[in-house]
Amino acid sequence: MDIRAYSGVDRVIGEIDKIIKNLSVRQHASRELPPTADPSTLSESDRAESVRLMRVNHSGEVAAQALYQGQALTARDAEVRSAMQQAAAEEVDHLAWCEQRLTELKGSTSVLNPLWYLGSLALGAFAGALGDRASLGFIAETEKQVESHLREHMQRLSPHDLRSRAILEQMRDDEVRHGAKAASLGGDQALPLPITLAMRATSQLMTRGSYWI
Repeated sequence: MDIRAYSGVDRVIGEIDKIIKNLSVRQHASRELPPTADPSTLSESDRAESVRLMRVNHSGEVAAQALYQGQALTARDAEVRSAMQQAAAEEVDHLAWCEQRLTELKGSTSVLNPLWYLGSLALGAFAGALGDRASLGFIAETEKQVESHLREHMQRLSPHDLRSRAILEQMRDDEVRHGAKAASLGGDQALPLPITLAMRATSQLMTRGSYWI
């Protein structure tokens, strides 16, 4: 069997294709939407809040795709690269679930997603270029922050929005597993405090922007 050797140009075109698909093509989950009881009718204020929160989570998953894409590009170890690609595939489920829930709620995704994507792609590539241990540490810290962020959103959701809550609970469980995997592969060392603080500031900027736009 002939195996094609991809040139640098081929790889660049492939990565650009990923960017276009992630930003413009509706994603399809490999797993079913987390099951819930029959969804309750939400008040207008509860529906509007759910839309804002799920839009933020959708933007976070857009950024996660870019982050993993950037880190896989510069990862040196094949096992590390494979782990990132597997995590990215699971994050596609999160992306699809958030988008589906937004449609159900008659909401829209953030117009700022291209900005978050390109910024996260560059950040992921930079983290990967620092070495696999630094890259894995970055993933572990990112998942830790995302887990905290999801727990906060579950507290802010209306108790009647069981469907959104089920999605966030499954996302939280997946993120915990991704963080543990990164730590087990060598990303168990704490990042320098300035980097951690910068990550939190970036996350807050994205959260506030996507909440409203």
